[in-house]
Amino acid sequence: MWLPALRRIVKLLVGISAGTIVLSGLFGLLLGASILRSIAIGFYVVGCFVLFGAFFFGNRGPVRARESSDTPGGVFSFGQRRWATKEEHEEAINSSAVLLPLGFVLILLGVVWDTHHSLF
Repeated sequence: MWLPALRRIVKLLVGISAGTIVLSGLFGLLLGASILRSIAIGFYVVGCFVLFGAFFFGNRGPVRARESSDTPGGVFSFGQRRWATKEEHEEAINSSAVLLPLGFVLILLGVVWDTHHSLF
């Protein structure tokens, strides 16, 4: 059970890291900045967004919008509401539990890539 979960989290981390390196490197080239510094800033930004997402996934309230086609406005409407199911609560907590360490690891990767500031 732990090995497949670890494999999925590593794939997720490698995929997000590769995308961050490519996009940050391209932005760095376009702006004429240092590639390593651009990658470090990219990791900082992506890590912060992932932590931001973890916070909001973990803090979803117990009330959800009732899904019906006759209530326009979606989430911001004052239509019918329902209580979240146990599975929805568990999904919110589990998503937050995955995103939180992922965000911290991405920020740590930014610290490692950053040549502007030295760790020692």
